[in-house]
Amino acid sequence: MKKKVIIPAAFLIAALAAGGLLYFTRANPVEAAATPTSPSAVPVVAGVVAQHDVPIYLSGVGTVIAYNTDIVRAQIQGQIISINFTEGQSVHAGDLLAQIDPRPYQALIDQYTGNLERDQAQLANAQTNLARYTTLGDKGWATPQLLETQKAQVGQLQAAIKTDRALVEAARVQLSFTRLTSPIDGAVGIRQIDVGNIISPSSANGLVVVTQLNPISLIFTLPETVLPRIQQRQANTKAPLSVFAYSQDDTILLGQGVLGLVNNEILQTTGSIQLKANFANQAHKLWPGELVNARLLVDTRHDGLTVAASAVQQGPNGPYVYVINPNNTVEIRPIKVAQIDAGQALIDSGLKADQQVVIDGQYKLQPGTRVTLLHGNAADEAIAQSAQQAPIP
Repeated sequence: MKKKVIIPAAFLIAALAAGGLLYFTRANPVEAAATPTSPSAVPVVAGVVAQHDVPIYLSGVGTVIAYNTDIVRAQIQGQIISINFTEGQSVHAGDLLAQIDPRPYQALIDQYTGNLERDQAQLANAQTNLARYTTLGDKGWATPQLLETQKAQVGQLQAAIKTDRALVEAARVQLSFTRLTSPIDGAVGIRQIDVGNIISPSSANGLVVVTQLNPISLIFTLPETVLPRIQQRQANTKAPLSVFAYSQDDTILLGQGVLGLVNNEILQTTGSIQLKANFANQAHKLWPGELVNARLLVDTRHDGLTVAASAVQQGPNGPYVYVINPNNTVEIRPIKVAQIDAGQALIDSGLKADQQVVIDGQYKLQPGTRVTLLHGNAADEAIAQSAQQAPIP
């Protein structure tokens, strides 16, 4: 009898507890609902707007050309008996590069020298006879005809001697041509002929090409719209404008030179102007035929504002950056960019010095998003990951 009473009592207590819980839930719906979690802060990498003097460049693409290029050709025909250079070596003007067999030309010199000495001996004899005949003529023992004949012979021999001397000199010049020497300082290229072959002035490739590497020149192009700016800069300064040559990926400075000239006409097909710069090129970093990026320094912006180029985003209304507010939220700030060079963007308007902007992690942001700043290795890893995920242009 006691067990029957206890069991219904337990059921009654459970029912009352469930009813109380239901009443509490209906009476406090807000407290009963799960409390929503606030969105977590987005990790980003920040950069600071810097203020300093910024050089202003005009950038173009150019080709390196040798200051001088000479094909060493033979001026006479003959057999190559020696090659006196190694391909690729540096040479100086006058260095012997190859030797043509000199014996035929030395024989001509000997022959013409012999003729000269013979005619000189005959002239000496003719002059002696002329002196003798003149003395006899003064005494009436020699006819005028004999004197005139002897004078003509002396004149003839004097002319022959002039011819002999000219022939000897010409033969010596020909002999000098058997030495093929470098006309300039530079580097020799690939040898075009081997020892034992016959070379002549009609040989198409000659012996070798010698290219002058220092100094060296660069021809590059810029849009014709920048011509007035260059002319104004040249008019305002007496010193030539500086030109910097970089590798195609803009990572290696190959040389610093000066602007030599602006070409005297505009290329109508491309609407561009050609400029020529000259470089000392002592380290031989610039090489003939090399395609490089050229930067012409036209001005310096004093106290210019710069940020990392990765901070600049492009929107439908133009470029903008995410500015980090003091409460760690971000806002979009439209900007005007003057130039982007060496990973830095020069800002004309929209930012102030020492402001913080987002330089990595923008793809997760929108106005008002709360951010947390990454530093040190975490920032480096985030930037590296973004670089790997960036689309190839």
